[in-house]
Amino acid sequence: MSLVTTPTSQLATCAQCSGTRVTHITMTLTDGSVVDFASCHSCEHKTWTESGHGLAVTDVLRKATKTKV
Repeated sequence: MSLVTTPTSQLATCAQCSGTRVTHITMTLTDGSVVDFASCHSCEHKTWTESGHGLAVTDVLRKATKTKV
């Protein structure tokens, strides 16, 4: 979505400051988990979620680490 063409009512909002200058990315981690990352350009608040539940950065790093064989 583009900030120019997306109505304000449809923009993602920051959980911390309610700002709408948010980057939102969905990705699949190494262990197959589908997670969402959001970063606010106004207050720099960052969140990771999986299936709507918050994830700590340490959990994201664990899920993204490739196991050596």
